[in-house]
Amino acid sequence: MLQLNKPSTPQSTNQLPNGSSKASTFKMLWAIIKPFQYLETMHKRYGDLYLDVFSAFPPTLIISDPQAIEKVFTLSPELFLSGPANAILQPLFGSTAILFQDGEPHEKKRKLLMPPFHGERMRAYGQQIHDITLQVMAEPIKKRRFTARPVMQEISLRVILKAVFGLREGERYEKIRSTLIEYLDFFNIPLNATFLFFPSLQKDLGAWSPWGRFVRRKKILLELIDEEIKERREQQNFTGEDIMSLLLSARDEEGQAMNDEELRNELLALLFAGHETTALALSWALYWIHYLPEVREKLLEELSTINISEVDPSEIARLPYLSAVCSETLRLYPVALFTFSRLLQEPMELMGYQIPQGIGLAIPIYITHQRPELYPEPKKFKPERFLERQFSPYEYLPFGGGNRRCIGAAFALFEMKIVLVTILTNYSLALAQQKPILPVRRGIVFAPAGGVRLKVKDN
Repeated sequence: MLQLNKPSTPQSTNQLPNGSSKASTFKMLWAIIKPFQYLETMHKRYGDLYLDVFSAFPPTLIISDPQAIEKVFTLSPELFLSGPANAILQPLFGSTAILFQDGEPHEKKRKLLMPPFHGERMRAYGQQIHDITLQVMAEPIKKRRFTARPVMQEISLRVILKAVFGLREGERYEKIRSTLIEYLDFFNIPLNATFLFFPSLQKDLGAWSPWGRFVRRKKILLELIDEEIKERREQQNFTGEDIMSLLLSARDEEGQAMNDEELRNELLALLFAGHETTALALSWALYWIHYLPEVREKLLEELSTINISEVDPSEIARLPYLSAVCSETLRLYPVALFTFSRLLQEPMELMGYQIPQGIGLAIPIYITHQRPELYPEPKKFKPERFLERQFSPYEYLPFGGGNRRCIGAAFALFEMKIVLVTILTNYSLALAQQKPILPVRRGIVFAPAGGVRLKVKDN
């Protein structure tokens, strides 16, 4: 039985709540199939700090208390290893991706990757995002009824291919587009998602086998990315505003550039993380905006105060109520349930408990966002809560935190806001069915069940 000791005091027990000392298949499947229910049940039963065990993971301390989260996020990164703690994702991105780096290599790579996602660099993408949204929306609008999720996925994919790769429409563009969709769709089947959580199932038994199909799709996608990198290097074509051009020209403090494998894996991670996550957040936002008429009315009222066609995209991104709607969307049903895990490299004290070396530390974003003392009526969609107070990065953390906070967070929010404004100011939509929607698993992320069916309103 796992035990974490707490110094003996008259008011304290000497053992941390123990969610489970066994990694049972039933428990694992419960957490995979109904993760929200699982997390809520465990939190209700064991509280803000408890131990849990899953196959493919070390014994893990689940932490949802903001004070404890603050300590984890602000302690020296040298105290933790994140690469091994998130090893189940390696089949998706490759071992050289920043997700699996620690210490100095992680710090150096983060400095290389951060600049394209911030400040003036993002302004160049505003008009592109606006134009792509109108292009993609044209066909669904003609049909009068459509499902938001695939449409938002197409928008986010085109934004990535343009903003990240700088690709123009053509043969390679279409090959990367279609191959990436097949690659991502593999894990969107619930049964296939279990392959990540059970490494023993990851066997290539030929093109007919599930893992064999995934391996072959990944190989094709990597070859296409390699071709693009090779062509850019040969042409010395690093002058574009796209992120790939910026990364090709980037140098660390020693003047070293990323090699082809490093660059390829980082681009693959950006494709995966920036495509599905943003599309699902947009789908949720469109659902809430049209499920609650008062939210749509307040947004349109705010947008009526500016000239959309003339205002700088960065000013649109600063609109208060629009920002509050996006924040509340990411609070209520965060696309990812956990921040990146950390593996403790030496003993530490946390909230009075002695945590031994080798324990994993995992922060459930969803449970932290459901704390009623922070978010009264946490199950309700109330954007106003983000206008009434400012939440600390230990209370509100849709993009993780500490030195592992998502490097694309600012870009994702910027894209989300520009897409929403473009849709709301050009089309009058409504839900096809006015009914509650709950989240369902899509691979390692979570989507609105049914994808959010929308219709064009008759004016």
